[in-house]
Amino acid sequence: MPPRDFIIPPSDYDLDRVIADIDEIRRYNQQRFEMEQLTAIVHEDLERALCVGYKDVGHDEFWVRGHFPAVPLMPGVMMCEAAAQLSSYFSKKYRLLEAEMIGFGGLEEVRFREPVRPGDRLVIAVERVRVRPKAMIVCRFQGLVNESIVVEGLIKGVPLPVDFLTAQQQAATPPAPTA
Repeated sequence: MPPRDFIIPPSDYDLDRVIADIDEIRRYNQQRFEMEQLTAIVHEDLERALCVGYKDVGHDEFWVRGHFPAVPLMPGVMMCEAAAQLSSYFSKKYRLLEAEMIGFGGLEEVRFREPVRPGDRLVIAVERVRVRPKAMIVCRFQGLVNESIVVEGLIKGVPLPVDFLTAQQQAATPPAPTA
């Protein structure tokens, strides 16, 4: 079987050269606590609309205890979430979609090639395929562990109506008791 094409060869980025740590990632992404699926960003190429980051998969991840108890494996949906967060970070930082908040719009052609385990570093690369400003962005993504492709596919991001969602949340929240 011929080798798969990398979005960007691992030799083209340096995992030790962090250009955005978790605090910088938080400037662009809303996820917090157990939903944060990025550790650092190590490469950005605005000309190619390409970004590389990674998730250090810890032994204390919320899913370790139950997926699966004797052999913990990172759920595929969490790998896709990490790719979505990387795509969202890059899209928001460079205003590719012109959206305040970006949500999942869909996944296509996703393939899981090898397992990801606690202790692994999941390196993720995303590259813009096409974008319709204020409507949708489509990115190709790959996840690698030790330079081996473990997941790949296409991910779609769509603008979320922040004002509407905020108003809905406020309407659903009961008023605080008065003394």
